[in-house]
Amino acid sequence: MKEYYLNNRIFYKKNEFKKDKKTLIFIHGLSGSSSAWIQYGGKFEKHYNVLSFDLRGHGKSFKFKNYEDYSFKKFADDLYSIIKKENINNFVLICHSFAVFIGLEFLKKHQKLINSVVFISPAYKAPANRMSNLVKKLLKLKKLLDIIPLKKDFGSHIDYSKHKNTGDLNIPRMIDDIGNTSLKIYLWGTKQSYSFNAEKLLKKIKIPVLLIHGRKDTIFSYKNSLIMHEAIKDSKLIILEDTDHITVLNKFKEVSKAVDQFLKD
Repeated sequence: MKEYYLNNRIFYKKNEFKKDKKTLIFIHGLSGSSSAWIQYGGKFEKHYNVLSFDLRGHGKSFKFKNYEDYSFKKFADDLYSIIKKENINNFVLICHSFAVFIGLEFLKKHQKLINSVVFISPAYKAPANRMSNLVKKLLKLKKLLDIIPLKKDFGSHIDYSKHKNTGDLNIPRMIDDIGNTSLKIYLWGTKQSYSFNAEKLLKKIKIPVLLIHGRKDTIFSYKNSLIMHEAIKDSKLIILEDTDHITVLNKFKEVSKAVDQFLKD
């Protein structure tokens, strides 16, 4: 896999593309990086064109300085710019967690460019409960967010092999993730999530969708996938028992097998 930059700002990596192969694009979740997909790249790169990228502010991508830089439209525009630069058409989009919001935002304008979608640990809007309501109130304190510094322009990649089989709220993994992305960008991304709602879009999705969700997910309840499966006409749902939100890292064998079968179908 070779490494590239879009406009010296957005990091991505890909194998050598072949015209006769289908392209898979992987997008990671909030405070993560493309290194979460290393095993998947190794599995699929023989038979597919494979590309993954670091969201703006994440991993090796540039840390933009304003809250407005982290809108879902900006994230989706970065994806669109990469596929145009690489002349990609009719690709498969594979998103985990926060990245599902980005995938849904991209679908609003560019559904015709996508062959099919895999949503892992998805939601179509932010959760509404006592804890999330408290977090939303705290994030409204603009001055609190303003005083948190951004100390560097670029981050690095986390070695996720040391965080396999960790739970949703595993402190060492969260410290690695948020420390690399920065607390400020993590909170900005969280705040952006609370204004996102794609419920009306779901019935407009006409391409095949695979939904993979852990029944023990405490970040985005598996009930999100039940609702999405009901609303999206051409969708397949896989519920993984005894699985939490960190599905990509913790259930590589099960997820990669499900994706492989979906692609063959």
